[in-house]
Amino acid sequence: MMEKLMYALVRPVLFSMDPENAHEFTMKSLKVAGATGLSRLNPKVPDSPRRVMGITFPNPVGLAAGLDKNGSAIDGIASLGFGFIELGTVTPRPQPGNPKPRMWRIPEAEAIINRMGFNNAGVDELVKNVKASRYFRKKEGVLGLNIGKNADTPIDRAVDDYLICLEKVYPVADYIAINISSPNTKDLRQLQGESELDNLLSQIKDAQKRLADTHSCYVPLALKIAPDLDNEQIKNIAATLLRYEIDGVIATNTTLQRELIKNLPHAEEAGGLSGAPVRDLSTHVIRLLKSELGDTIPIIGVGGIMNSMDAREKMDAGASLVQLLTGMVYRGPALVRECVKALD
Repeated sequence: MMEKLMYALVRPVLFSMDPENAHEFTMKSLKVAGATGLSRLNPKVPDSPRRVMGITFPNPVGLAAGLDKNGSAIDGIASLGFGFIELGTVTPRPQPGNPKPRMWRIPEAEAIINRMGFNNAGVDELVKNVKASRYFRKKEGVLGLNIGKNADTPIDRAVDDYLICLEKVYPVADYIAINISSPNTKDLRQLQGESELDNLLSQIKDAQKRLADTHSCYVPLALKIAPDLDNEQIKNIAATLLRYEIDGVIATNTTLQRELIKNLPHAEEAGGLSGAPVRDLSTHVIRLLKSELGDTIPIIGVGGIMNSMDAREKMDAGASLVQLLTGMVYRGPALVRECVKALD
């Protein structure tokens, strides 16, 4: 109740700001809370452990990539009760992302549109920040690192960027997410095509085997896919995941569809739509993946989880874990505890 009350007071202030400014303010606040130890005053979320991808997760509710791209506020985020934290998306070289403005709230639909474009400080900065965090040094929880390609890397050389990032994040990650589904990097979603995906995963899997030998540690790989795929495309992706024995799949990223927010302010802005409108699209992808993958490859469900019932729906559809992001913007950190309780 205290978490809900506190966020009820803070939310009007955040919503009075430009969305990206509010995001930056939130990140700075979490960074300060983690650095000063204030974050440790938050009540602990009870454990509800799950074994997925060979990893024991303290609870099945994680933070999706996108909030902390550079790992600057890991310790503050950890205090919110997540069973795992996914950082990124990060690219080999720093890049500013797309021109501003590039983020819009749509409160009427509990949604956000963003076209950030993988703005980040580069993979070396992320690794440095991870190593400096208490969360990593004291092994306080599960850390996923989400990797992508630079905007100016030609799509036919994209695999090179993924391999660079994979090599650098491997020693500090509990699992690594391969993001080929952001709509905000030109041509990126082409990598979900059958031949392109086959080429990408074959090389990434070879690198994973080599790195596992080098570091004497096997770090699982999870592929993050889009909700804007037809059934045949989803089946082809599932078959490729099985062929290369990829460890997990994250379903899904943001959508380009606008039907559910038609005629609302900012609905025509280019970019990925997240929040409540993507819920059913994501759940459909999870159900179809589950029918193709069975229990062989676990699914992390993300997209439109705005309350505990949405989290339960993702698990019932076939997910082993879930992730939150836009739901936190509208509901605040109490959403984590609610979802963990509902899934226990």
